[in-house]
Amino acid sequence: MKVKQRLEALRDLMKEHQIDIYLVPTADYHNSENVGRYFMERAYISGFTGSAGSVLVGKDWAGLWTDGRYFLQAEDQLEGSGIDLYKMGQEGVPSLEEFLEDKLDRGGKLAFDGRCVTYGQGLVMEKIVAENKGSLVYDIDLIDQVWGDRPPMAREPIFELQIRYAGESRADKLGRLRSAMENIGADCHIITSLDDIGWILNIRGRDVDYFPLALSYLIVDMEKAVLYIDREKIGPEIMAGLIGDGVVIRPYEEIYDDIRTINNKILLDPDWVNYAIYGNIGDKDLIIEGQNPTIMMKTVKNKVEIENIRQAHIKDGIAHTKYLYWLKKEVEAGRIGNQTEMSVSDKLESLRRDQEDFICPSFAPISAFGDHGAIVHYEADGLSNKELAQGSFLLNDTGGNYIQGSTDISRTTALGQVRQEMKEDYTRVLQAHIRLARVKFLYGCSGANLDILARQPLWDAYLNYNHGTGHGVGYLANIHEPPISFRWQVGVKPATRLEEGMVITDEPGLYIGGSHGIRIENELLVRKGPKNDYGQFMYFEALTYCPIDLDPVLVDMLTEDDKAYLNDYHQKVYDLIGPGLEEEERRWLREVTRPI
Repeated sequence: MKVKQRLEALRDLMKEHQIDIYLVPTADYHNSENVGRYFMERAYISGFTGSAGSVLVGKDWAGLWTDGRYFLQAEDQLEGSGIDLYKMGQEGVPSLEEFLEDKLDRGGKLAFDGRCVTYGQGLVMEKIVAENKGSLVYDIDLIDQVWGDRPPMAREPIFELQIRYAGESRADKLGRLRSAMENIGADCHIITSLDDIGWILNIRGRDVDYFPLALSYLIVDMEKAVLYIDREKIGPEIMAGLIGDGVVIRPYEEIYDDIRTINNKILLDPDWVNYAIYGNIGDKDLIIEGQNPTIMMKTVKNKVEIENIRQAHIKDGIAHTKYLYWLKKEVEAGRIGNQTEMSVSDKLESLRRDQEDFICPSFAPISAFGDHGAIVHYEADGLSNKELAQGSFLLNDTGGNYIQGSTDISRTTALGQVRQEMKEDYTRVLQAHIRLARVKFLYGCSGANLDILARQPLWDAYLNYNHGTGHGVGYLANIHEPPISFRWQVGVKPATRLEEGMVITDEPGLYIGGSHGIRIENELLVRKGPKNDYGQFMYFEALTYCPIDLDPVLVDMLTEDDKAYLNDYHQKVYDLIGPGLEEEERRWLREVTRPI
């Protein structure tokens, strides 16, 4: 069925159930950033394949809300669908909640699958419905009834992250978690976020594309931990280890029955626990709202994790440098026209797969040539796959999951000579990247305090980019790990202080519609610097080591400090990556990391 036919089928079901508005978010039952194929309901009903967005469907209208990363992509994919695009954060554009308040008639019925809406979001919907004297249905999945060839839910085996990679046992992590629960007066804690569960129990899986995590729930009390997961995923050795550490195994679906029997104080994170879990708790007075304690625990990497992450980045840097060497040689030989966005992306992935301990890509690769680079999260497919040519930029934003950690890197490469204004754009983005990477700052700063350092070279030219400058990075888990980020806008929640051991990306960009896109990204490790009478100073250590293309750089635009940082960075790239290359590749690397 086409999108219009799917919407018609959905509206028929809405009419049958007397539903006025149906909400379809981008979510699984765990509020995961990336969802498996089984959970791609919003993509199915709308045709929009971006990783973020929600759809509201009414009797004779439909709308999709998404953020600035996907405006161009959504405009293209929604054309002719009958679904209107609402650009989140833009002046004059109502939020989904504001729109819903206006559209829901008095006495109207709103419905959604409560397993795919967070507890916090559900409470907002409750309030809107109550103000309109309406009704709310959250135990129905209408898309499932429309989606005839829906893929099955993933049931892949889990694997254990051994102590030499995790740096801390699951028993110790459970002990730390219970201490945190005790401090806030909670008797038990319901955890649904897959990366938190994986971190606590030192397990990983393959149920979610790109994110090596397992579909599961976890309830921790002061005596035991109950893991809700399909038993067939667990091998005998891992099963014995879990049971030995006081972990009880229960079927995945039975959590909803079990939580009805809880009569102790329950810690819930409203940003992560789904609304159906909240709805099945009989006595709401038992709920203690608060952030999962493990969110902050896991975002500060221990010494073992940090050393492993460094090793993962060396492997990844070798693969990416080999790719850039090959790419530039294709340009020099006049063969670049034989390549496409997808073929070069496949080449890069194959070089990663050659590296020891590589598991899988850490997110869907972005390989965007020319004007496709202006689509921030562009994904090439069989229809859009563009042939490469000289005279523009190729933007690659990719990453890998290794047993030692996860990587996220963006490089923009000039394919032959590019126009002067493109060089100016590229150099400004490079300045933006460097200004943030080399900053020294006092302990207590958050990413919000520092974001302007990256944006200033662009703002000086009245330019900007419509995404955050950086995000936290998980350890063989979510590539976007909360709660840290570089983001200048004032948020609803206070920004998180940067602590030693946190890993965050530095990825400013510039996107010129119809022409080109540029992004330069490294991962950074937060480190302690000197402490004096003024306080504890902090700095960033670059974890990503891969040459930054010097061909489009206008050196005269850089300050002496900019050049010194770039030269020092490139020397480290050569020292760390050079030994992993063939002789000809190493000679090339020496040239492209030359001092400027």
